[in-house]
Amino acid sequence: MMEEDEVIESCRIDEKDTRIEVSTRDDISHNQRKQPILEELTTLEKVPDRMPKAAFLICICEFCERFAYWGAVGPFQNYIEFPVPKEKHGQPGVIGAGQQTATTLTLFFQFFCFAIPVLGAIIADQYLGRYKTIIIFSLVYTTGLIILTLTAIPPAIEVKASLPGLIVSMIIIGIGTGGIKTNCITMAADQFPHKDPYVKTLKSGKRVIVDPELTISSMFHWFFFSLSLGSLSPMITTYVEKYHSFWMAFLIPTIMFLISVIIFEIGSKLYIKIPPNNSALLDLFNVFRLAFKHGRNLDNAKPSKFSLDVAKQYKIKWDDKFVDQIRASIKACRVILTYPIYWACYMQVYNNLISQAATMTTNFIPNDMMYNLNPITVMIFTPIADHVFYPALRRIGINPRPVTRIAIGFIIIASAMLYTAIVQYIIYNTGPCFEATHCIIDGKPVPNDINIWWQAPSYILIAFSEILVCITGLNYVFSKAPLQLKSTITALYLMTLAAGSLLGLVFVPLSKDPYLVWLYSVLAAISSITGICLFIFFRDSDVEETPCKEEVI
Repeated sequence: MMEEDEVIESCRIDEKDTRIEVSTRDDISHNQRKQPILEELTTLEKVPDRMPKAAFLICICEFCERFAYWGAVGPFQNYIEFPVPKEKHGQPGVIGAGQQTATTLTLFFQFFCFAIPVLGAIIADQYLGRYKTIIIFSLVYTTGLIILTLTAIPPAIEVKASLPGLIVSMIIIGIGTGGIKTNCITMAADQFPHKDPYVKTLKSGKRVIVDPELTISSMFHWFFFSLSLGSLSPMITTYVEKYHSFWMAFLIPTIMFLISVIIFEIGSKLYIKIPPNNSALLDLFNVFRLAFKHGRNLDNAKPSKFSLDVAKQYKIKWDDKFVDQIRASIKACRVILTYPIYWACYMQVYNNLISQAATMTTNFIPNDMMYNLNPITVMIFTPIADHVFYPALRRIGINPRPVTRIAIGFIIIASAMLYTAIVQYIIYNTGPCFEATHCIIDGKPVPNDINIWWQAPSYILIAFSEILVCITGLNYVFSKAPLQLKSTITALYLMTLAAGSLLGLVFVPLSKDPYLVWLYSVLAAISSITGICLFIFFRDSDVEETPCKEEVI
């Protein structure tokens, strides 16, 4: 990020010649900053802007919210799959419904959590604004966590209230997190007031271009760092479930979420709050209506195509830029149509990989602890990618564009699924249980003799793919969306996770012995084919857009 006493330059472009006037931060307003000329765009290094305090505060809230979410969700597979253990510190569980039921319920939960964001986004964009929407849905979220905790206490377990309590809490938590999910990240991006690039002279004398695209990209990396840090909460709750109780494992996330609400409210006066636009969605539908009515071309919905009288007749309230942004959003959404296949692979870390670990020798490590390798890897390598790897590539003239990154991410997660299939094959061919994976010896359930750390590469490879696919995809879609519809367009991105969860349900019949090798192999094949097709058919989208008021082609 930039030094406090750096000098900012603005470009004043004259019709006859180009003169650059240098002004200090105190002398120049946001409206006076003008985009750099073409020569500067091609010669000066592009850098991100400073992170505002309000955006950092929202990232802290995201850490607390993700701590609560994953701290509660982390124990779900064991909570559903296994019964209450007979021996002290045995395999933790409560409901005892089996692997297929556990996988189905967790996939349903993931689907619900990622389908609801569309509702939260519409409420924020159309009616309440992001800030009020987050506060209201936080209260819903808290209610769900309280129900989850209370139905996990011993008296509730004895009266068989745990399963219905879990389902009710899943629905309520899903509504709560859905209303928050898109609005937190878009509100963090709202805190950056500079929407156009400008030239800045660093304290060292070096002249650079402060690029809003890189600024938002950097913010997304910090946001995902906070998200990944919060995702480490199962390191705590999985030990608590094994060595204390599930109700305590759920109480910790409940308290943490209440802390996030308090922190978010404390920062209220710092936030830039974008007011809702009651006509945003209506304008979107009217753009499509006009485009289809006049030749099925979005250009035909631009106000510049109509006379003033006709514009009034059609109640046109948008400008040409709004139509161009809709076109860019559609182009970006075509790319993310492939994402459900990625998420079907990714969702394995929440269910079948946890169950796989339970069939291996754990050496006192909770079987759902291995999941934490995923957020740890993301947390370590996201800043490295943002501050070291990508800048180094840009300095030597290489700038891997979004579709290329996403396609590589698909290939990496396919490699993770292939490796997982190999590990499953080894489990099936290792005693004492072999394909049964669990057997009773001397009255106790015994796993196969293969160490749980064989799973580590699966989680690490999935994390690498996440950095390339998730962060890039969300940034790609968000950057193309019209200002009035950023929450809604971001919610459409999250809908691909819901679709991925539904796709995962198709593979549930393979989520049992002895078909698990086939499960991971099929996922690997589908993901690799999708990655290759994505690059072949959408690589034309990998054209760097030059943010300058001059038309640069």
